[in-house]
Amino acid sequence: MNLDVRDRAAVHDTVQRAADLLGRIDVLVNNAGYGVIGAVEEASEEDARAIVDTNLLGPLWLSQAVIPIMRRQGGGHIVQISTVGAVGTMPMLGLYNSTKWGLEAFSEAMAAEVERFGIRVSLIEPGSLDTEWAGASMRFSSPLSDYDEQRVEMFGTAEVPWPAGESGGGTTPEDAAAAILARVADARDPRLRVLVGDDAPAQVAAALELRRQDYALDPRFPTA
Repeated sequence: MNLDVRDRAAVHDTVQRAADLLGRIDVLVNNAGYGVIGAVEEASEEDARAIVDTNLLGPLWLSQAVIPIMRRQGGGHIVQISTVGAVGTMPMLGLYNSTKWGLEAFSEAMAAEVERFGIRVSLIEPGSLDTEWAGASMRFSSPLSDYDEQRVEMFGTAEVPWPAGESGGGTTPEDAAAAILARVADARDPRLRVLVGDDAPAQVAAALELRRQDYALDPRFPTA
């Protein structure tokens, strides 16, 4: 089946058809998404609405569609493909970060809501993955020359879109899939957030430390 995750009605119809065909739905993996390179000032309305519709609302519609089915059957597992970029942010990736922060927010609340029905929720936070996410799949806002210097500092070029190259580097999709499958198979694993890739723990730790330092500027913030 082909599905545009931005279409809420189509999502509900497709999920119900899948349930009718298979008899049940045990696992939903929300993986649809893409990145946009561009400063916040550069983002057009089309840029913003398109990525929110895909990365944030798509998983929301699918989660809403599958929960009643999983509730009736007494259990299930919703797996949200997030990112370490949902813990911190990066200049030029603000739109992408915002959609993943939103995904994590509703998923954390949802996990507490559906636990009583035997439904598990996992937020998968990969680090660098050897995919086309940063290559052919990446999209770009219309650039302003004021941000060219920052683009060069971060990406080595001010050219938009940047020159095509090999994706290479990072955890392979096969290793990432194996980690996700292990999480789904282990009902005793209590984690909501699951780090994937050797670089992911350090990236999350660095982002959390920057946030802690920011809060600590308030003298009322507990230090121990």
